[in-house]
Amino acid sequence: MAKILVVDDDANIREVVCFALHKAGYQTCVADNGEQALQRVASEAPDLVVLDILMPELDGTEVCRRLRADPRHAALPIIFLSSKDDEIDRVVGLELGGDDYVSKPFSPRELVARVRARLRALQAAVQPPATRLQHGRLALDTEQYKAWWNTHELDLTPTEFGILRTLLSRPGKVCTRDHLMNEAYELNRIVSDRTIDSHLRRVRAKLADAGGAAAGEAIETVHGIGYKLGPCT
Repeated sequence: MAKILVVDDDANIREVVCFALHKAGYQTCVADNGEQALQRVASEAPDLVVLDILMPELDGTEVCRRLRADPRHAALPIIFLSSKDDEIDRVVGLELGGDDYVSKPFSPRELVARVRARLRALQAAVQPPATRLQHGRLALDTEQYKAWWNTHELDLTPTEFGILRTLLSRPGKVCTRDHLMNEAYELNRIVSDRTIDSHLRRVRAKLADAGGAAAGEAIETVHGIGYKLGPCT
């Protein structure tokens, strides 16, 4: 679970951003000024920073400049968040090393999508995508869009495959419903919790058909949160 540092001197903005990120399955830590942001980077080791530009003590551009000058944090993704919407401000922020720029007022969903895109880009840069995922008796080939329980091939829809791929990419760890929706559906498609639950029931039924009751119970419900993949033995 990635950790996001949210830096803004407005407590309401911090609360809105953190709520949206928590709902998407991320951890957060916060800072309300630039000096505190640098301290949090050192102590919390975040995976990405959402950074306001206009702040007391030390503004966001100077925080970015110092992070980029430090080899330990030079590759840390930074998304600027500011009420300043002039093109020159965007250019300055990006030239200083910012990875993206979101203007206030902003859509929390858009911000989460940009966070997700930055983290995916970072992961892709350091690790080639696996074409075959294996956990116990369950296996997926992400290039051929095929899945198996033991040697029994599963007949999955693209959405069902996306859900299973997401769970299999982090076995034993809880995936929220929002995370499963965002991974299994196109970015702009809005679906309900009930829809994702229906897909999960069908995936469980297909696993049960392939390997019996134990296989059908391989996807565990974490009440009030989401789902996780069990041992698959």
